[in-house]
Amino acid sequence: MIVAVGHDLIEISRIRAMLEREGPRAGKLFAPEELVYCARLSDPAPSLAARFAAKEAFQKVWPRPHGWRDVWVVRRATPDGPFPFSRPALAFVPAIEEEMRARGWVAHLTLTHTKEHASAVVVLEERETQPLNYQNEREHAE
Repeated sequence: MIVAVGHDLIEISRIRAMLEREGPRAGKLFAPEELVYCARLSDPAPSLAARFAAKEAFQKVWPRPHGWRDVWVVRRATPDGPFPFSRPALAFVPAIEEEMRARGWVAHLTLTHTKEHASAVVVLEERETQPLNYQNEREHAE
């Protein structure tokens, strides 16, 4: 069941100006993994803007405020797949991750950008959680 949908749209020029103005201090908004991924690109601003939008979109579905580096976008290397990286996904600090798991929530993410804008949509889905049946797990382990 869909719990919430969050969307954010940002002008890439705002992120580009912030990067020029703040330099290395821009890292306070982005996780190291995001900065490393985007630094490999010929123009990191559009991808960083999309990641900024993802943080904002997630804030719109999350019940409480969170820090900029509490939520980040990951793209895992996929050396055996048809693309060099997996689809973008959200990662969280342990406190958010634990609450997501306890509520049975899963966050879905999509990112896009043009020359001028970057956008992100987060769909928060609640999946049925199944209590662990320790008796069955013990039987299968033996």
